[in-house]
Amino acid sequence: MYSKVRFLSLLIPVFIGLCGCSPVEQSARLLNMPAPIAPDFAEVTVPRNLAPLRFALPDTCRLAEVQAVFQAGDVTRVVRAERGGVCIDPAGWQQLCAASDTVSVRVQGKNFGEWVEFDVFHVYVSSDSIDPVLVYRLIEPGHEIWNEMGIYQRNLETYDETPVLENRQTQGGCMNCHSFSQYQPDRMLLHLRKELGGTYVLRDGQVERLNTKTPETISMLVYPFWHPAGRFVAFSTNLTKQAYHSTDRNRVEVFDLASDVVIYDVEKHLVFSCPQLKSGTSFDTFPAFSPDGGTLFFCSADSVPMPDGYQDVHYSLCSIPFCPDSALTGNYAAAFGSRVDTLYNARVAGGSISFPRVSPDGRFLLYTHSAYGNFSIWHKDADLRMLCLETAQPADVSALNSPDVESYHSWSSNGRWVVFSTRRDDGLYTRLYLAHIDADGHCSKPAPLPQADAFHDLRLMKSYNIPEFVQGSVSAGPSIEGAAHTQTGIDLKFAGGVEP
Repeated sequence: MYSKVRFLSLLIPVFIGLCGCSPVEQSARLLNMPAPIAPDFAEVTVPRNLAPLRFALPDTCRLAEVQAVFQAGDVTRVVRAERGGVCIDPAGWQQLCAASDTVSVRVQGKNFGEWVEFDVFHVYVSSDSIDPVLVYRLIEPGHEIWNEMGIYQRNLETYDETPVLENRQTQGGCMNCHSFSQYQPDRMLLHLRKELGGTYVLRDGQVERLNTKTPETISMLVYPFWHPAGRFVAFSTNLTKQAYHSTDRNRVEVFDLASDVVIYDVEKHLVFSCPQLKSGTSFDTFPAFSPDGGTLFFCSADSVPMPDGYQDVHYSLCSIPFCPDSALTGNYAAAFGSRVDTLYNARVAGGSISFPRVSPDGRFLLYTHSAYGNFSIWHKDADLRMLCLETAQPADVSALNSPDVESYHSWSSNGRWVVFSTRRDDGLYTRLYLAHIDADGHCSKPAPLPQADAFHDLRLMKSYNIPEFVQGSVSAGPSIEGAAHTQTGIDLKFAGGVEP
């Protein structure tokens, strides 16, 4: 998406050419200019099964009869722009993707009857497929103004977006923290707030409403991550507050007064923890299991007086062994290892870590890095970083980042794609981008999530957050709505591992 300054910089050579050059010279000047398209699909890598990339041209670029010439191998498709958008049809896009792993695109238009051309850009087509469905929440970008929100699912092979659950079905309250077990659309959970508050867990076609606050935990359960076996879910419990800046560019601060990490047993309806995760002397949050289920990653910071010390909170990236067999037998004291390893030491390296996510093959850990704190979605300096777990060395994912926020991220089930939210387009609304990660950890330039309407993201007045890949359509909405209106909720118990 281009700024007004960018638009004008692109137009200056056009105006110079029209004022004093022949038509041939006008064309030659334009050959050295990138096509001013939005979203920016130039030089991105996309999966072969992704919906066609459709883009718009700025209104200020007053070329007549604009068209785009798509070419791959011996296949050529010419698409005329209509109402400022170039919308290639799905059949034509599939033919191009089948013909070659590189699609070349040249935007053309007429100036006073003469065809002129922008530089060719390319789209690289990967044979690595992507999961067919992406689930996310849509909400206005600020809790103080939201009204309608919902959890939605998008078919990535088409443009179809349908609601999983909207808050008009649940008395208008907030809903958040949707999470899926092993990319399965029929095994998920989410939180509802206000009158129908609780954690709703879907398993085997049944929905349970949980009352997750216990006398031994400091709050309800949040920030879930399923154990790969499906029996346990890691959560954190957080006393969270929010504050606002009048002049700071970060605008919103979300911080914890206290936080712990606990594990929930979905069969026994109880939670347990250990002293390393529930000490009272540290802030522990954002748990995530390794793909083999034997390690629990989390973020930990020294506790400091809040809110005065909010800029002094720096979260390290940590891990602790987890033994599900011990937990299954009720030996909660033996369910965790005695040693906590620090993979990123914020006391030494500075900065702060949030949202650790391990690739499905267990080789890479993607996380968000910012200057301080743990709620990085409002921190302009927040970037994605990646650690190679085999070598304990950082991997270069700088191609994913921008001068604005990059935050919540998820891996595809085959580990070859990541999706993340970013405010790079306008600094206010979060949009979704997809990027390819190869077997060696090299990443591509990210591609904006394609839409049927090239102007979709320009017009959308909501932000995307918590994008999660799933391997099929989610049909849990009616069951969760029914449980919200009929169930009173199951009270959880705290069992073992640490004293109350």
